[in-house]
Amino acid sequence: MTLTIEHLTKRFQDFHAVDNLNFVAEQGEIFGLIGQNGAGKTTTFRMILNLLAPSSGTIKWADASVHTLNRDMIGYLPEERGLYPKMPVEDQLMFFGRLRGCSKAALKAEIDDWLERFYLSDKRKVLTETLSKGNQQKVQLIASLIHKPRLLILDEPFSGLDPVNAGLLKDAIVSLKKQGTVIIFSSHRMDHVEELCDHICLLKRGKSLFTGAIIDLKKQFGKINLTIRGPFDEMELSKIPGVVSVAKDKDMYRLLLSHENDAQPIFQMLTTDGFIERFSLDYLSLEELFKRKVASTLV
Repeated sequence: MTLTIEHLTKRFQDFHAVDNLNFVAEQGEIFGLIGQNGAGKTTTFRMILNLLAPSSGTIKWADASVHTLNRDMIGYLPEERGLYPKMPVEDQLMFFGRLRGCSKAALKAEIDDWLERFYLSDKRKVLTETLSKGNQQKVQLIASLIHKPRLLILDEPFSGLDPVNAGLLKDAIVSLKKQGTVIIFSSHRMDHVEELCDHICLLKRGKSLFTGAIIDLKKQFGKINLTIRGPFDEMELSKIPGVVSVAKDKDMYRLLLSHENDAQPIFQMLTTDGFIERFSLDYLSLEELFKRKVASTLV
């Protein structure tokens, strides 16, 4: 199954929250919808979920409207928590699972499994409001996927999670991907997006600045991120033709180049007197690319 967004637009009077958005998320794919606050991500999610009506455009699941998809087959983790604070964890998960049409017997096994995977087995009887922020986020995540959705929307899922729990969440997301779930994923943590997503759509003020594979975005700028280690002087490195900036990082220097073709003459220059400990040329990170794309459209 495939989620297809075509010319999707949402206007609030004269304000375009989403403006002619197009993308396709395939079965067994993690698709990243990224952008600054107010870029239109949550508005897009709400239109997919039929919580908001589009001003124009279509949202299709396979070849039909997404609203023909049984709502029990959709999972949604909102950025704002929607848990019942006075309800015990286990009862909460049973409640949300039953709302999605799952049987008590099936849910019992699923709840046991997920609580164990997220190290929450000893919390099953406690009130949700007594949990830490990170543990509440894990409970909300379990509630969004315990019914094994075919379409899963995750809005800032790593909020409040430490690195260990973030790793558990990544494993859960990848597991669902392997089962064929279509996953739409939004996060301000570009390292998580780069690690997990197959394709992305970069939004700015409701418009797409880029849609496609992350590697294709990186190729637009080329390999201009140069890391070197050796007996060099930061000031002298900054004077080399083709070097835009230099930053010292512990025992290494990170050079931003004008163009990847500048790397070869720089290598020849730096090795004139002999050995260089490290010379590594790579693409910019997604976080750096995000800043560049957004900054280039600030008008």
